[in-house]
Amino acid sequence: QLQASGGGLVEAGGSLRLSCAVSGSLFSKYAMAWFRQAPERERVFVAAISILGRTFYSDSVKGRFTVSRDNAINTAYLQMNSLRPEDAAVYYCARTRFNTGISEMTARATDTYYDWGQGTLVTVSS
Repeated sequence: QLQASGGGLVEAGGSLRLSCAVSGSLFSKYAMAWFRQAPERERVFVAAISILGRTFYSDSVKGRFTVSRDNAINTAYLQMNSLRPEDAAVYYCARTRFNTGISEMTARATDTYYDWGQGTLVTVSS
């Protein structure tokens, strides 16, 4: 299971760090990703990190968000800085099937990912 946490209310320009705790073994053998979904909008790619630690970002968050992972504690993170009102959404973490690589293209597709967390709400006040 994937358990996302760390969402909340923040002022524009502020920061939040989301966490995604993953149960089970062999966490290091799964690529991880973050997506977000605003009300009445589609779920869209935010960031991903491969098994080897390569990172991918959407253009809208590049330079402001950082995705990382700690394989020792089975957790992925999304550090979000310089938050904007348009970043407000429910953020979901996801993982691929076991030992699946991701590329610049496949990282951005929802069907690349097999397991999804329940989402955590991020609200940004202007």
